[in-house]
Amino acid sequence: AGQGWKVEGGCSIIGLSFTMEKQKKVVDRLMTKGEPVQAANDRSNMRGFHSMARVKNKQPAPVQITAEQILREAKERQEEDPKPPKQKITDPDELADYRQRKRKEFEDGIRRNRNAIPLWVKYAMWEETQLEFDRARSVWERALEIDSRNVTIWLKYAEMEMRHRNINRARNIWDRAVAILPRVDQFWYKYAYMEEMLGNVAGARQIFDRWMQWVPEDNAWTSYIKMELRYREVERAREIFERFISVAPKVSTWLKYAKFETKHGTIAQARNIYERAIEDLGEFAYEPELLLAFAKFEEQVKEAERARAIYKFALDNIPKSKANELYQAFVAFEKQHGDREGIEDVIVSKRRFQYEEEVKERPYNYDAWFDYIRLEEANGDADKVREVYERAIAQKPPSMEKRAWRRYVYLWIYYAVFEEVSLKDVERARQVYREALKVIPHSSFTFAKLWVMAAQLEIRQKDLAAARKVFGRAIGTTPKEKIFKSYIEIELQLGNIDRVRMIYEKQLECFPANCRAWTAFGELEQSLGELDRARAIFELGISQSLLDMPEVLWKAYIDFEVSEGETQRARALYSRLLERTSHVKVFISAAQFESSAGEADRARALYKKGDSALSASDHATAKEERVLLLDSWLAMEEGLGDAGDPESVRAKQPKQIKKKRPIENEEGQTTGWEEYFDYIFPDEQKPQALKILEMAHKWKKQKTDE
Repeated sequence: AGQGWKVEGGCSIIGLSFTMEKQKKVVDRLMTKGEPVQAANDRSNMRGFHSMARVKNKQPAPVQITAEQILREAKERQEEDPKPPKQKITDPDELADYRQRKRKEFEDGIRRNRNAIPLWVKYAMWEETQLEFDRARSVWERALEIDSRNVTIWLKYAEMEMRHRNINRARNIWDRAVAILPRVDQFWYKYAYMEEMLGNVAGARQIFDRWMQWVPEDNAWTSYIKMELRYREVERAREIFERFISVAPKVSTWLKYAKFETKHGTIAQARNIYERAIEDLGEFAYEPELLLAFAKFEEQVKEAERARAIYKFALDNIPKSKANELYQAFVAFEKQHGDREGIEDVIVSKRRFQYEEEVKERPYNYDAWFDYIRLEEANGDADKVREVYERAIAQKPPSMEKRAWRRYVYLWIYYAVFEEVSLKDVERARQVYREALKVIPHSSFTFAKLWVMAAQLEIRQKDLAAARKVFGRAIGTTPKEKIFKSYIEIELQLGNIDRVRMIYEKQLECFPANCRAWTAFGELEQSLGELDRARAIFELGISQSLLDMPEVLWKAYIDFEVSEGETQRARALYSRLLERTSHVKVFISAAQFESSAGEADRARALYKKGDSALSASDHATAKEERVLLLDSWLAMEEGLGDAGDPESVRAKQPKQIKKKRPIENEEGQTTGWEEYFDYIFPDEQKPQALKILEMAHKWKKQKTDE
């Protein structure tokens, strides 16, 4: 009693109570401190773990153990699964008891699930191992009553009879199987194979004949033919092929028949099969496989011309998308058997095929049409070239934008040039131009080149009236500057001045702002000596309210007067021009004119006037223009020698300084700085005192803002 009762585990009741009391005190103390009990226990456990895990020797072991070695040793030491003990049967009673027990197990399983076909198969095969064939047959028959369309049951049943040499029973089973499931090819194969292995070729043939009545797949026919060939029955195999192509008229069937005749028959018979295939298949005969095999057959029998004819026939009738392999075979054939022309013809055909594919995929790719046309033109077949041209011009652009029509129009132009130059068919070329002009939507845009080339065709045929009619129609339909220019050049070459004047007048009516037309008209009259007419034309031109390039017209007018020696008129024109504009080039040109005329004072006055006008201008480029003016003025003064005053001009020259300015984006934000050169002219420089005062005001304003 003093020591306490012992309990399981070797701890006394007194010791247990003492331990519990101690744990309670520890818990109370920790709760007083506010420390969780679990944390204290974890810390206590960690102290114990660290004390246990302390290692004194931390040097690596001399022999290291790899993970592979650990796994290998674990595998070697693994114990094998226990196997059931083998049962040895020593007397008939024990055997009968064993059989009764196994049969009861199978019957009980079948009673639970009659549709478990694998159980029926195991049952029948177990009976077979016991040499109880009647019982095994009974099991198979019972299984067939459950599922008579199960392929596995029939196969296992027939194979059992075949293994034990019960031939008649096996035949009976195969007959029943093929009668119930005639579409299962495996039954027919095994049935015929069994008869053939028994040497009953007639029986195997009879089985195949019964099978062929069901029109099976191609492999069945091939197996039947191979069986006949194994016994060298070529005629029977040929008859089977005839039946085969009658029930399955396909390209693959005919090819098999042709290969059979090639191997076992004569060349004439094989060729006859290919020809019959092309005739009987009709439109389905145009397959690359059939024609390629026919061509290769002719090539093998050394009939190169026949093979070439077949290749060309195939390439002409087979769609281009299917003829890639055929083209490659034709190229290889020509390289081997053909001459240079034949090889070139094949290469052209191959490129033609590529272009056909390209224009089929992208009919509006006119560059591809141009390449295709050049290929046919180089080949020299006019009808083929015309055909390609007609197909190309039929691809009218779907868009009504002029840039989409630019390449298309050149198809018409090249077509007309081909007809005129290559084929010498002027009437057809004329017709091409007419059709082209009908196709162009002149209400939206036109092409002057087309009108001009149509008129030039008529001129080459010495039909001036027709050419003028074309130009007149062009001007009346869609007047363009190029049309007027070409029409004028032709009439000038013919010397019809009055008609040229009429054309110029019509052009100026259509385009009154065209300074080139005014200038050309005035220069024409000048070349004819009609100075008053030329002067009147120039005056009428500069009086227009709107001109596209007025400086060109004014310059031409002034040059006209200068060339005619009319200095006063030229000076008056400069004065009128300076009243309209203050451009630096006008001042420089006028001053140089006066200087060349010996009027230095007038030139100097013009320079001063220009300098004053530019110094008062607030234009962005006014300083650069003023520098150009002063440079020209200085060059003139230096050119006058002693009579010049270059120092006064140098005094006006500016100082060039480098500055920085901000770079702003579209939103007005400064993104950086850029350097530029600025010019400070002497009249822009301020006194030093004023500069200091201005800087002081600027500093004061900055401080006030801060």
